Amino acid sequence: MKLAFSLDKGSGARARFGLIVLQADETIEPEFARMLGAPGVALHHTRIRMAPNITTESLITMQAEIPLAAAMLPATRFDAVGYACTSGATVIGPENVETAVKAGCDCAHVSDPLSASIAALHHIGARKIAYISPYVETVTALMRARLSAAGLEVATFASFEESDDRIVSHISQADLLQAIVQITAKARVDAVFVSCTNLRVLDILAEAEALTGKPVVSSNTALAWHMCRLAGLGAMPIGPGRLLQRRAKEKG
Repeated sequence: MKLAFSLDKGSGARARFGLIVLQADETIEPEFARMLGAPGVALHHTRIRMAPNITTESLITMQAEIPLAAAMLPATRFDAVGYACTSGATVIGPENVETAVKAGCDCAHVSDPLSASIAALHHIGARKIAYISPYVETVTALMRARLSAAGLEVATFASFEESDDRIVSHISQADLLQAIVQITAKARVDAVFVSCTNLRVLDILAEAEALTGKPVVSSNTALAWHMCRLAGLGAMPIGPGRLLQRRAKEKG
């Protein structure tokens, strides 16, 4: 017996997102699953090849790989696709990232953690920020310059100075929390920006804000927030911290 069927909007009836994840990243997928885990919201991942050692040279090589990775997403229309590398977007440039993503898949909007974090920090009214990175000076210097060019004063900065992304994902959350507390004690700031999709911020975010009295924006919370904003998805994403809670209050 041949069964009759009809078609609906599938698993992404409310919104369909794509995420291009670095080969060595162990963090963003589980964090995004928690923030975007709602009925009717579909999240599709693809991986991009990347040398484990993060340098400006290794980051720039990803530009040619982005369309190939994007092409491995399902052949459907996406509300937003995120390229999940803060430093990569910094070196390649957000405009070039968007062009490369759209060369590989069909999407209405493209985001990246750099653009998302700048938008998120402005959204919460931050002007002077504390900035934490896991990476070496050659990578972080350009990001500080881009933040400054976007009207954000980096009042204080600290880094774990680790170039191997396989190690970054295993930096302890206790050490990361301590770093956030220490850096906010060094200068008067409006917010803390923790850069890198591979740092595990989500679980300690509420405690970090409670200890410092400052909003904390991570690459992952900013990217999830920005993709939802671009897609017009109300009361999403779901998670701790002033950025995500403010989003829920505005649209809930």
